[in-house]
Amino acid sequence: MICIGRNYAKHIEELANERPEHPVVFLKPDSAILPRKNPFFIPPFSDDIHYEVEVLVKINKVGKYISEKFAHKYYDQIGLGIDFTARDVQAKCKEKGLPWEKAKAFDGSAVVGEFYPKEYFDLENLKFQLTKNSLLVQDGNTNEMLWKIDALISYVSQYFTLKKGDIIFTGTPAGVGRVVENDVLVGTIEGKEAFHIRVK
Repeated sequence: MICIGRNYAKHIEELANERPEHPVVFLKPDSAILPRKNPFFIPPFSDDIHYEVEVLVKINKVGKYISEKFAHKYYDQIGLGIDFTARDVQAKCKEKGLPWEKAKAFDGSAVVGEFYPKEYFDLENLKFQLTKNSLLVQDGNTNEMLWKIDALISYVSQYFTLKKGDIIFTGTPAGVGRVVENDVLVGTIEGKEAFHIRVK
């Protein structure tokens, strides 16, 4: 899983981060995927786990040095997920200039919801939402992305060979926040429910 940080201006502002010149990239291992129908367990090493809802792109063939104009040929499915983040751990890593993986790539930190054929959607104007305990907390649209999906695929492929089944997390909009035990998180993409997660 290849993840993009700081791809929505309002999210950059809410965390008081600097707007990047290029996409911010980090990785999650396959052990980070939360098994389907499993609850998310708050890990013992953090007291400040945040949800971050994101549009997901599933790669469908091998590619390297992909031109942006051909990037659309390398995926045919769009989904929705959560990049769970240990915000307290991340803050300590950032203070020391260290990588974020302990805060971003721990077991169960990646919710991968349902995928849908991309032709169902207008990828330039794709609405997605996250509710927590039935209250709307994140309300995003791909038209707010600093780097669009095809640009991200092209950029990432300069550094990593993309393979069939790879998933790109494309960044989160504003509205991130803390989860506590018994929270229920539901993600929708153009009104379709993509995942339903209980926090333990």
